[in-house]
Amino acid sequence: MTRSQADVLTVAREQVLDQGTGLSEQQTLAVLHLPEDRLAELLALAHDVRMRWCGPEVAIEGIVSVKTGGCPEDCHFCSQSGQFNSPVRAVWLDIPGLVEAAKQTAATGATEFCIVAAVRGPDRRLMSQVKAGIEAIRAEPETAKINIACSLGMLTQKQVDELAAIGVHRYNHNLETARSHFASVVTTHTWEERFETLRMVREAGMEVCCGGIIGLGESVAQRAEFAAQLAMLAPDEVPMNFLIPQPGTPYESYEVVAGADALRTVAAFRLALPRTVLRFAGGRELTLGDLGAERGMLGGINAIIVGNYLTNLGRPAQADLEMLTELRMPIKALGRTL
Repeated sequence: MTRSQADVLTVAREQVLDQGTGLSEQQTLAVLHLPEDRLAELLALAHDVRMRWCGPEVAIEGIVSVKTGGCPEDCHFCSQSGQFNSPVRAVWLDIPGLVEAAKQTAATGATEFCIVAAVRGPDRRLMSQVKAGIEAIRAEPETAKINIACSLGMLTQKQVDELAAIGVHRYNHNLETARSHFASVVTTHTWEERFETLRMVREAGMEVCCGGIIGLGESVAQRAEFAAQLAMLAPDEVPMNFLIPQPGTPYESYEVVAGADALRTVAAFRLALPRTVLRFAGGRELTLGDLGAERGMLGGINAIIVGNYLTNLGRPAQADLEMLTELRMPIKALGRTL
């Protein structure tokens, strides 16, 4: 073990836990190179940081796809791309279906409901449907106060302003991976184009949700680079996804991220982003399993998507809620986010 490896958690305890200052890219890289026999120590520190700077509450979110499949982009991990021979086909969700999904989400105690569409960016039809859907959700007593987020691809300034005007609370647009690796993952648009949407979203007053996927063929150094780039962006929330190799996509034969690597990465991101909502998202069930999910909740995570994802099954919402009860982690109350 090198001196930097031996000392990095000592430095992190003072710098991150005591002072609330996230790790630098090089410090994060040192954490990502820690051997497995120090994983428990790392997770405990990440949990302490989460408790110190974010508190004990866990934010619950549900997501629904209003437009699935048929996307013109070539994100190599995504089964919704129309460029790949995947089994996913284009489907639109009607307004009653959207409202019902919001009600199911609200019934779990979630504070956030995210409307997602597989598109490069929204056209007029999609913007109209999202607006009508939000109005219908607001009209129902069970869902009138739930925070509504959107993930509709890259936006124009006009679209950003429209979403802000109809009360979208938070906008998700993932950078997916390190800037240096992005062109190996997507060729139909650039990292910079995604970043521009995030800039406009923040300037319009909406919260920024931006994360990515671990396991896209990136190096360990690029994981540290990605954490540092997210820290510079300072998003309100970072979803942590792990690759699910999707049939028919260029990444269908990629290996699933090992559980220990996933937990180490989660903890490293918490130390790089001590005050950020860090949310378990897609792929955690495949990568970590039930026990690993619990270890992640005790290793820096303070938010979770419950139920199913866009084209993959998740754990039943009740299973996650029972896990949080067993861990004595309170669910964040809706009133505190409004």
